[in-house]
Amino acid sequence: MRVACWSAACLLPLLAIAGPPVAGDQVCAECHGKVVSRFRATPMAKALEPVPQTEILREHPSLAFEQAGFQWRIIREGERSLMTVTGKGGTLTVPLLWAFGRGQAGQTYVFEREGALYESRVSFYNALGGLDLTMGAQQSQAHDLEEAAGRRMDSLGARECFGCHSTGAVSGGQLHLESIVPGVGCESCHGSAARHVTAVRAGNPAAAKMPKLGASTGEEMAELCGRCHRTWSQIALSGPRGVLNVRFQPYRLTNSKCYDTADARIACSSCHDPHGALETSAAAYDARCAACHSAAQHTKTCRVAKANCVTCHMPKIELPGAHARFTDHQIRIVRAGEAYPN
Repeated sequence: MRVACWSAACLLPLLAIAGPPVAGDQVCAECHGKVVSRFRATPMAKALEPVPQTEILREHPSLAFEQAGFQWRIIREGERSLMTVTGKGGTLTVPLLWAFGRGQAGQTYVFEREGALYESRVSFYNALGGLDLTMGAQQSQAHDLEEAAGRRMDSLGARECFGCHSTGAVSGGQLHLESIVPGVGCESCHGSAARHVTAVRAGNPAAAKMPKLGASTGEEMAELCGRCHRTWSQIALSGPRGVLNVRFQPYRLTNSKCYDTADARIACSSCHDPHGALETSAAAYDARCAACHSAAQHTKTCRVAKANCVTCHMPKIELPGAHARFTDHQIRIVRAGEAYPN
């Protein structure tokens, strides 16, 4: 059963909802040092970086791209990276401020111009080792230098992007870049720990209780992860349709025939360590599949292969324009030549 939620609150990332102030990962590390240290090494912890700190632009000090009469260059000057766009008889240069994404697939940049935030029209793609149009920009045509430089972000878009790639950026429904902690942190998922920390230091264990995310059902975990990876309700209502939704894992997983809202064995965290880096070995997931599909469970098992289940039942799909393949989380028997299931 899929639980649909059509209210505005469900359709916005919940990270943008106001909450108590964050305590900070460094405070969490006082008691949970090993877990925090392990998580800090993951790409999620570096989902957003100030441009002076991003390794990609340091390692690629001169990047260039040309398309439809415009030329882009991103040049490193000391700790700054400047993007220059040339075309239509003019030139526009802006300093890049923020780098979104660790670069496993790509990295997109945000700059400020005349008090507004802009998403760069070009992004770095790891598979290319260079620039190409940002996802979504392929469907539009730049008519002047400002449009060629990037897309002006409205307040909602800015809150969603910074809210999901950082910690503490949004409060009271407003974006506060002055209080931002770049990257996903402990409190992005666990919620504010300020009261928890105060209670622990005061020796009040009853008041220190926090939600136990490990006890979540599959549906609760899908909603939690879906705050940023998109929920079933969001995609069902607003799209996208077709292969473009392959990167929204909670939606795809919920569409699986075997999905059970109450079964924790098919929760996101059953296969993925929330505090560790993504496991890329197909064989490593076999034990997770066997938790449901085995003779001991009296359930259907594959009659063709006994290993590397996900290579057939969760195929990797090329996302147009992303220069990367995404694992399709709609678990199924994939048949040759069949259309992509929505």
